[in-house]
Amino acid sequence: MASEITTAWLQARIAATKAQIEAYEDAILALSLGTVKSYTISTGQTTQVVTKKDVVRLQVDIDSLYSRLDYLDGRLNGGGTTYVRAV
Repeated sequence: MASEITTAWLQARIAATKAQIEAYEDAILALSLGTVKSYTISTGQTTQVVTKKDVVRLQVDIDSLYSRLDYLDGRLNGGGTTYVRAV
């Protein structure tokens, strides 16, 4: 039996993605302040220790997570990305 993508499943994935974004942004902020040499990120699924040299990779990961969030939100709410251009 194939699994269905339900509203509850989408909402759970959105919540998990938001939690990952927050964890990564918190790590970047802590490392950018220079008060810590390493930062432990725990997303509930994984735990990883990152340092200042990982900030660029973390930002790439955050960008990917925001893309996932946009996709999931579009699936949940029936929309997509809208681009507006000033004329």
